[in-house]
Amino acid sequence: MKDLSGKVAAVTGAASGIGQDTAILLAKEGCHIAIADMDKEGLKETAQLADQYGVKVSTHVLDVSDKDAVYGFADDVVKEHGRVNIIVNNAGVSLTAEIETMEYADFEWIMNINFWGVVYGTKAFLPYIKEAGQGRIINLSSAFGLMGLPTQSAYCSSKFAVRGFTETLQQELELIDYDIKAVCVHPGGVKTNIVRNSRLDSINGFVQDRDRAAARFDKIAHTTSEDAAALIIKAIRDDRGRLLIGKDARMIDRFQRLFPSYYQTIMLNKNRRFKELKKKNRKKK
Repeated sequence: MKDLSGKVAAVTGAASGIGQDTAILLAKEGCHIAIADMDKEGLKETAQLADQYGVKVSTHVLDVSDKDAVYGFADDVVKEHGRVNIIVNNAGVSLTAEIETMEYADFEWIMNINFWGVVYGTKAFLPYIKEAGQGRIINLSSAFGLMGLPTQSAYCSSKFAVRGFTETLQQELELIDYDIKAVCVHPGGVKTNIVRNSRLDSINGFVQDRDRAAARFDKIAHTTSEDAAALIIKAIRDDRGRLLIGKDARMIDRFQRLFPSYYQTIMLNKNRRFKELKKKNRKKK
């Protein structure tokens, strides 16, 4: 899809971060946008930033874990814009917790947003994209959709599920006579508020304080949301099916492919050394 001008795109999680910057860049390309999020103020900010490009912008307060609401969102987009060509299923949250102590309610919460939100968005918009005759479905997985890590079982589960769902979708779309493709996006550390907005329950291990976790994440997150959004736009133009964002995502991808089983041993040894270092530092204090 080389020419985005005049197309219509819907973006979830558009009040901040990757979703906001993707929506703004789409508008800059002349694409009309329908932006959705639960954050009303953030949506207003995104709309104001996109308005300068002279495209039609509609805002929609949306909980992507609500199937009926997502289908209503798709209907509203077509009513307001006449059609839809692109859906960016970006909305996502994180959860840090060990499996043993993790609450089922928290596990269901993250799966409902990160995975079911993508499924609902895909299925709600796909018939309308088929009607338009050309389109793209952009589903946000993660670098943690490529490998598992301690305290990230729920997050990894949701992102592995998005990966499997999208890779299957890609093959099914190849069998229909429409110019419709799906892109599975795997961001590494991107400077967003996802850690600050996360749920955290890690009593035994690696993360116990949200502010410290966010500060540590900011140090290792070398990719800006603007750069991530630019790569997503390029993937749409280049008909890419898979997009790794950031050096860390590319490193994780290579690491997992080189050591599909042994990577767990490597990570365990690294995490054991990290825990031992934390114990020594506490004793010094």
